[in-house]
Amino acid sequence: MSINILGNTKIYIACPANVATGGPELLHQLAFHLINDLNIKAFMYYYDFDKSKSKTPVHPEYKFYNVPYVLEIPENEDVDKNILIVPEILSGLILLPKYRNIRKGVWFLSVDNYYIGKMTKKDFFFQRIVNKFMKLIGRKPIFDYLSTRNLNKLAQKYDYTQDTLLKYSNFFISNSFRGLNWFSLLKPMYLLHDFNINKEFLEASQSVSSINKKNIVAYNPKKGLIFTKKIIKEDSKINFVPIINMPRKNVINLLIKAKVYIDFGNFPGPERIPKEAAILGCCVITGKRGSAA
Repeated sequence: MSINILGNTKIYIACPANVATGGPELLHQLAFHLINDLNIKAFMYYYDFDKSKSKTPVHPEYKFYNVPYVLEIPENEDVDKNILIVPEILSGLILLPKYRNIRKGVWFLSVDNYYIGKMTKKDFFFQRIVNKFMKLIGRKPIFDYLSTRNLNKLAQKYDYTQDTLLKYSNFFISNSFRGLNWFSLLKPMYLLHDFNINKEFLEASQSVSSINKKNIVAYNPKKGLIFTKKIIKEDSKINFVPIINMPRKNVINLLIKAKVYIDFGNFPGPERIPKEAAILGCCVITGKRGSAA
């Protein structure tokens, strides 16, 4: 079974406006390859665009993909020859019931983020309150409320087979073998792995030299920080540098110099930075949470 694409099919790929993370980059890469490799008419469909905050819904990091976009699918394009693809996050799924005739697909870029999007204030309320209190008094968080155990609890509470939003979809796509196994009851399901790493990292990899590597360990402070801090305390001679609020060029310059990249956080899907670090000559060390396993 396959997804039928006609000569005049248009594919709309939903993406939150002005957001730059691994998921949105994959959505842009899909549109780019559909247009340039398969000669298919594809458009980014930006939602949640706030005109008061930005003049354009296109994040600066994705302008070079040069993908045409819409802020809404025209009514006359809501026909079965066309296709709408949305990410698995709740803000993407709620777009599915808006359209009656267009064929619709859900791309599971992540397993974890599907369930995290279902969380309410009641889920892990005590754990989150305690962590906020510890942060206020300058102490470390106590609970990892996005642990594998808690993910399993969310999966039991929010059974994907009973998700009314998913029932609006005509087909499903997984970004990983983990997703294929996890959502195995969704049919038809197709596998679509990550696309190429951003070309700036590929170009920079040509100049990587082990001679110029420094005793630097790069890490993402937004993930697995509790465990990472324990490692940092073990050796003050090693320069641990967090990747935070860095433009892409700064990330490249850091990873070219670093010897190691560590990440002990949860891996909602196949994470982007570890791959970027590997191609720039870093030894990559991760935990086994989520897709990292």
